[in-house]
Amino acid sequence: MYQAETSRYDHMLYRRAGRSGLSLPAISLGFWHNFGGSDTYETGRAVARLAFDRGVTHFDLANNYGPPYGSAEETFGQLLRDDFHPYRDELVISTKAGWDMWPGPYGDFGSKKYLIASLDQSLKRMGLDYVDIFYHHRPDPETPLEETVEAMVQMVRQGKALYLGISSYEPDETQRFIDLLGRENIHLLVHQPSYSLLDRWIEDGLDTVLEQNGVGTVVFSPLAQGLLTSRYLGGQIPTDSRAARRVFLSPDDITPDLLEQLQQLDRIARQRGQSLAQMALSWVLRDHRVTSAIIGASRPSQLEENLDALKNLHFTKDELAQIDRVLQDA
Repeated sequence: MYQAETSRYDHMLYRRAGRSGLSLPAISLGFWHNFGGSDTYETGRAVARLAFDRGVTHFDLANNYGPPYGSAEETFGQLLRDDFHPYRDELVISTKAGWDMWPGPYGDFGSKKYLIASLDQSLKRMGLDYVDIFYHHRPDPETPLEETVEAMVQMVRQGKALYLGISSYEPDETQRFIDLLGRENIHLLVHQPSYSLLDRWIEDGLDTVLEQNGVGTVVFSPLAQGLLTSRYLGGQIPTDSRAARRVFLSPDDITPDLLEQLQQLDRIARQRGQSLAQMALSWVLRDHRVTSAIIGASRPSQLEENLDALKNLHFTKDELAQIDRVLQDA
């Protein structure tokens, strides 16, 4: 029977999510990949156990993570039964809805019907009475925002979600969501945007909106779908990589200019005593406004390497300037 390491909280860095009482680990474990029905359960189990043993208390899911859709939540439900049930109150479990989940007009976007039904299904798949954080996964251009907010307020009132979040909302949409929730005396806990060395869109105003409103920032894709790792540095595309499998990347994305940038970044990382992936994670966490960075891991050794990024979060002004020079044409 699994027993968690007694030292699991000794070395992890925890940060408050905005102006809330909830702290999250600086690195969180994402279930977007590697925990679906087509993946090996025992490998995912080893990754999840190691994560918790290293103080990673936040597991991030969504209704359609897999593949197939829903299977990542089912895998988590099995993990909960097999290993983590005694530790439920030490875990922060988040899920989302907003992307396509089932056929027809009621299985996508942000209607009240979809969001309420989706959370009920997620709770059944995971074997939970509530989730700690429920996110609306993306903006809906058709559904009135008031309806989406109403649905999420109902989740909190019914005790099915403790906190609320949004993902991939632009700054003005985020502010409006915050204001609508505020009318219901509910605080938006967190926003989950993409953010990495190669994807800095949140610096164009979203980070300011979140800071001014006391909303935490939990970033996804801090390694840019694997670009900011050692996988592509040699100029070859590994057969098992996302680019080779055309999963959110294609071989055409690995241009000579990008490869040169990655290799220059890798040299800076090595001067810091880090791998490229470690420096990329340290870079997003250099900003105290970033509560946590979500990573995936296909094996325990990969998770170990990424968690070791926390050993060096400090950047000199010269290092930051070097990085900006490399990326100025990105």
